Amino acid sequence: MATDRTPEFFKGKGLKIGIIGCGYVGLPLALRFAESGHSVIGVDTDPAKVEKLNAGQTYIQHISGERIAQFVKAGKFQATTDFARVKEVDAVLICVPTPLDDRREPDLTYVENTARFISPHVQRGQLIVLESTTYPGTTEELVLPILEKSGLKCPIAAGPGTETIATDFFLAYSPEREDPGNKQYGLAQIPKIVGGTNPPSSRAAEGLYSQIVARVVSVSSTRAAEMCKLLENIFRCVNIAMVNELKLLCMRMGIDIWEVIDGAATKPFGFMPFYPGPGLGGHCIPVDPYYLSWKAREYDFSTRFIELAGEINTTMPYHVVSSVADALNERAKSLKGSRVLVLGVAYKKDVDDLRESPTLKILQLLSQRGAQVDYNDPYFPALHKMRHYDYAHMRSVDLAPKTIASYDCVIIATDHSSYDYAAIVEAAKLVVDTRNATRRIPEHRDKIVLC
Repeated sequence: MATDRTPEFFKGKGLKIGIIGCGYVGLPLALRFAESGHSVIGVDTDPAKVEKLNAGQTYIQHISGERIAQFVKAGKFQATTDFARVKEVDAVLICVPTPLDDRREPDLTYVENTARFISPHVQRGQLIVLESTTYPGTTEELVLPILEKSGLKCPIAAGPGTETIATDFFLAYSPEREDPGNKQYGLAQIPKIVGGTNPPSSRAAEGLYSQIVARVVSVSSTRAAEMCKLLENIFRCVNIAMVNELKLLCMRMGIDIWEVIDGAATKPFGFMPFYPGPGLGGHCIPVDPYYLSWKAREYDFSTRFIELAGEINTTMPYHVVSSVADALNERAKSLKGSRVLVLGVAYKKDVDDLRESPTLKILQLLSQRGAQVDYNDPYFPALHKMRHYDYAHMRSVDLAPKTIASYDCVIIATDHSSYDYAAIVEAAKLVVDTRNATRRIPEHRDKIVLC
């Protein structure tokens, strides 16, 4: 391992890269670096994941086991639970979860623990990059002081005259932009934002990432890079909240919100279509607004617009359950005691990703109101205990017409492409469609309630 690394060193080939966290962000990143000719050590606290990776197996649907096995056999990728191995690498990339706690405040436990685990092993000239979504200031205020307990220093500096500042190690922030299931934009095609604690750190991060992505965009600081990530996802959160609220209004006015969106989307400028649904899912969009709102309070600033958007999106699962109750009531049925089948637990179509899925809340609310609830999802044959939910007893049920017909209501919560919506509508007594998945089915419209 090199000990005389300069920022330009990270433009070189054959680097050793450490990836902390081998999930939806870390694993694609690790494989991309291996594909570019570097050697990668993936560090994860889950021994089962590590065992699978080293055996060339996958646990993420859109990443093939063959691709993992290719790099394992070539000696370009290996996994471990041993954090001490970061001392062997040139760069350490932190890709761990940043969830919300029970009070919807930032929980940086994973980031903080990771920094503490690697601090004793930090080497002179190493580049350390935080990729986890977080609030502005995390890299400099939380991660940096922990890493400097190693005895090495990374001074915070920006602006003219600091381009050649002396630094023992390099520290930067580069937000992940992974979109599971997106076939148009993969990791290599998505520009990478980087911001360093000082200019040498920025140049080191630029050099590293320029080897795996088409374009690197450098901003002035880690705080600016952290805010870029929040802006991207808060933009989406606010617009989804707006269209969710308009959907509720359109329902009262007897207007088809989907028709309205399609019509507005024909404008070639000044409009971007967003679509309503049962709530927000994925790791970033439901979480990011609360990270910024929490940090803003430190500055005596209330992010009222952002918080309102979060509130609207959070209420959507309640709206779905209320719509189910109303639809059953119209058919002289009570939600309590009714058999309800929920289609799709993934947070979006055609992915095996449960993170922050609104379906999890819908399942909980239905059960609390006395419904007998089952689910189907081709990507999740069984559920498990999660941070806020325990569905370890639930298994995906068969979608045979006879099975569908045995339920009082079928809810389309996630519009997977593999579902035969015509057959589902044909067999079901009642369909509550939260995704407009049945829009092209002309038959049995009396069975369908758009929600």
